[in-house]
Amino acid sequence: MTEILQDLLPAIENELQCQVARLNQPRTREFHEMLTYHMGWTGEGAGPEATGKRIRPLLVLLTAASAGSDWKTALPAAAAAELVHNFSLVHDDIEDNSDKRRGRETVWKKWGTPMGINAGDALFVLSNQAMLNLSGSYPAEDVLRAAQVLHDTCLDLTRGQYLDMSYQPRQNLAVEDYWPMISGKTAALLATCCHIGAILAGADSPTEDAYRSFGHYLGLAFQVQDDILGIWGNEAITGKSAASDLLEGKKSLPVLVGLSKKGRFAARWAQGPIQPDEVEELAEILATEGGYGYSHEIARQMTDLALTSLREADPQGEAGEALTQLAEKLLKRQA
Repeated sequence: MTEILQDLLPAIENELQCQVARLNQPRTREFHEMLTYHMGWTGEGAGPEATGKRIRPLLVLLTAASAGSDWKTALPAAAAAELVHNFSLVHDDIEDNSDKRRGRETVWKKWGTPMGINAGDALFVLSNQAMLNLSGSYPAEDVLRAAQVLHDTCLDLTRGQYLDMSYQPRQNLAVEDYWPMISGKTAALLATCCHIGAILAGADSPTEDAYRSFGHYLGLAFQVQDDILGIWGNEAITGKSAASDLLEGKKSLPVLVGLSKKGRFAARWAQGPIQPDEVEELAEILATEGGYGYSHEIARQMTDLALTSLREADPQGEAGEALTQLAEKLLKRQA
């Protein structure tokens, strides 16, 4: 871990805890606990594995710093981005009927669906309040622009989630249908994190665009890699079953490629849910029919576009080096 990350990560956790502490009142202690549990700070299994990597707030702060600003004043924006991400996770868990996240019970599973919905709503509201905290350090017009970018992205998140859910029963999806979905669900918020960091640093329009494009292509590459790992990943490294995406019938990029070939994979997929004892063979068939090779090439292309955009942004100093290292780590991940 670089020296700057050793400073950023504790500062991010502290800022997040301060924002969530708005609910730490006598009558809402349990409500507050729902949020601290989901954020990975309390409950059984709390700790680094439960909090996640905090990629989004790191992108905000490293972008702001590498574009010439003091990352400390951008902390509320970093917290806002992470709170938006977690609001979407809480609601996604309910909509996907997922009872586990990062190896622990999800909020709705632990406290019930109505409480889970309310906890997600609270995280969304807290993200808005966090953005308003920027007003003490930045011109009003910059705060308004940053807030508008984040709000537009929240709408993109709901669009992406709608497409994801509406795709599940459909049998006529094409590879082209994949990109609008992941652009909303994954790429939009990563692009926004970099965009907001550039806005708060007072970067010029070409630099803003380069940082935003970097985040966008980083998100696309990240999701395609996740799709590959969801079928062919090493379970010992990823920590989750590589069979899960096929068993869940997820319309990932490799699957859509396989369906487009109208071969053995598509024929079996059309017959109904995949069974556990079929997964290994079906994954091999999908690879043979081009699902792995095509997806791997797309991930490489998106990676190249992300790194090209980052070079165009020309990040400076220690933060610039850390941002480049973070990008390379995310783009070459195995988990």
